[in-house]
Amino acid sequence: MCGLVGFLGTGVHDSRESAKSIVGRMTDTISNRGPDDSGAWTCEHGLVALGHRRLAIVDLSPAGHQPMAGPSGRYVMVFNGEIYNHLKLRSALESTGQAPAWRGHSDTETLLAGFDVWGIQATVERAIGMFAIAVWDRETRTLTLARDRLGEKPLYYGWQGSGAQAVFLFGSELKALRVHPSFENRIDRGALSLQLRNNYIPAPYSIYQGISKLPPGSLLTVSLSQREERVSQYWCAASVAREGVANPFKGSAEDAVDQLEVLLKDAISQQMMADVPLGAFLSGGIDSSTIVALMQAQSSRPVKTFSIGFNEVGYNEAEHAKAVAAHLGTEHTELYVTAQQARDVIPLLPQIYDEPFSDSSQIPTYLVSQLAKKHVTVSLSGDAGDELFCGYTRYQSAERIWSKVGMAPRPFRQLVAAGITSVSPQRWNMIGQGLQGIIPASLRVPAFGDKLHKGADVLTSRDFDAFYLGLCAHWPDPSAIVVDGYHPPTTLVENAPRLPGFSRVQRMMALDMLSYLPGDILTKVDRAAMGVSLETRVPFLDHRVVELAWRLPQSVKVRDGKSKWVLRQVLYRHVPQALIERPKMGFGVPIGAWLRGPLRDWAESLLDEQRLKQEGFFHPAPIRKKWREHLSGQRNWQHHLWDVLMFQAWHEENRSLATVC
Repeated sequence: MCGLVGFLGTGVHDSRESAKSIVGRMTDTISNRGPDDSGAWTCEHGLVALGHRRLAIVDLSPAGHQPMAGPSGRYVMVFNGEIYNHLKLRSALESTGQAPAWRGHSDTETLLAGFDVWGIQATVERAIGMFAIAVWDRETRTLTLARDRLGEKPLYYGWQGSGAQAVFLFGSELKALRVHPSFENRIDRGALSLQLRNNYIPAPYSIYQGISKLPPGSLLTVSLSQREERVSQYWCAASVAREGVANPFKGSAEDAVDQLEVLLKDAISQQMMADVPLGAFLSGGIDSSTIVALMQAQSSRPVKTFSIGFNEVGYNEAEHAKAVAAHLGTEHTELYVTAQQARDVIPLLPQIYDEPFSDSSQIPTYLVSQLAKKHVTVSLSGDAGDELFCGYTRYQSAERIWSKVGMAPRPFRQLVAAGITSVSPQRWNMIGQGLQGIIPASLRVPAFGDKLHKGADVLTSRDFDAFYLGLCAHWPDPSAIVVDGYHPPTTLVENAPRLPGFSRVQRMMALDMLSYLPGDILTKVDRAAMGVSLETRVPFLDHRVVELAWRLPQSVKVRDGKSKWVLRQVLYRHVPQALIERPKMGFGVPIGAWLRGPLRDWAESLLDEQRLKQEGFFHPAPIRKKWREHLSGQRNWQHHLWDVLMFQAWHEENRSLATVC
């Protein structure tokens, strides 16, 4: 796990020495991604520069230093990530007599040898792992960027400047690009609108105009003679989903459990490869418990596991994690975090996340990463189990609701919605409280009025996709609060993939895999962990596991009302069912209460009406209205307010750079 930066073009520098100085400064900004080593390389005239920060995981010797040139000298590369099957790739080269005389045992060296023999794309297609790669081809004078299949590792790029002074910048984080003298610092209003709707900015957009995220599973080529970058997919998650649904697994349910366990064990075994201490996050839920159970089954020593706890009711999973750890015999470390310790993370978020990002579980994710880093350099994670095995409760609830209301004519639904919203949320809450003694506890809904009003907002949706998008959205119409805001086309809107033959639940899972997983979940984990120089690995995202998951029929993912049935059966072979069966709990913090209490002054400063007007990004009135309603307790607008606050905090951190456009 490392960080990479670089640029193509002369721009404002006039020599190889000045190019090397600039790329060195860019590299220094991401030292958190690689505290163990740094390096820079420029071509003879300074037309291309590569920079690297290294977090040494495999081959700790100088033989793993980057930038690294390949055996033939044709390719020079910087690489962020891990190739878990790189020893098998070496064996494949050796079996045909095409392997070089190896200098060390790093996966970087393996990739470069593969480029010489198979070419860049064919080598990337053979690789199992997570990665962001930048390769300069000295022969064709072409730069190639590559990103892993599901988007675990970030990679930003874009032209800045104009004419002969234009420079193509790229790097693992935006802060590295901002250092370059040609960086233009123009905020993209469309990207800001997307952040308010989704709580993250999806690829290919970034918060800056002219700077993009390379989509997962993609290759990009660019040169000074061919300045228009060419982006192509070497692996397509939507195609994998389509192929899986069209050609489902033919074995029995027990066969599915057996095959999933074998494949997960192999993926986890490969991801336990490291020359440094390694462990795992453990929440005590199905996903992380499965990963840890299969790690421990293949380890001769207790696996190091980590969890954090909170004293607030409804936010603490630590006791469940401790019970699972005790059963498996792991070397478990837990830390109970005070509310103040959690709030102390908030000032760090603009630097950690580098562009506006407002999933508030970023706070506990950073804290558990910080805890793990005290003991290990690599931690495995259970992320992506929900998207692949139908774990989110919203899948079943959205399907259930739409199956009942979607058949009604839209004008009738509009009439019902108008009736619901004619009664205030507070009044609905009072009605809900009055029914507490009549309806079963399992059917009682907290914040009944808020949820009913949100349901009314999406009740008039034209189709199921719009209905689901509305359920997941925070600010449904960001252009109403972003000055000159608009909604660019995304995977969820306008550019949705064709998914023929998919059920409604399968559509939700596929759209989440393509958007929410890389945009929110993987971004959250990568930035939080790299903020403390910790490498995270996600075994569920081994592409072979993803391909199998999409071949498995829904009948083994949801059975007898239980989500993730097939994954549960794998887990129950290692952990008693009684330790796992409990309601799903999110990994969050009580942001809503904090905004009314200890964070009130901080939020009030960022949401000040005059400040909002002067900065020119937001229409103050709808934001101030929600702020007043939240403070009074009339409504819970924590998610909407956190979206705005995270942009405001980020902008305050970067105001000397950002240009109002």
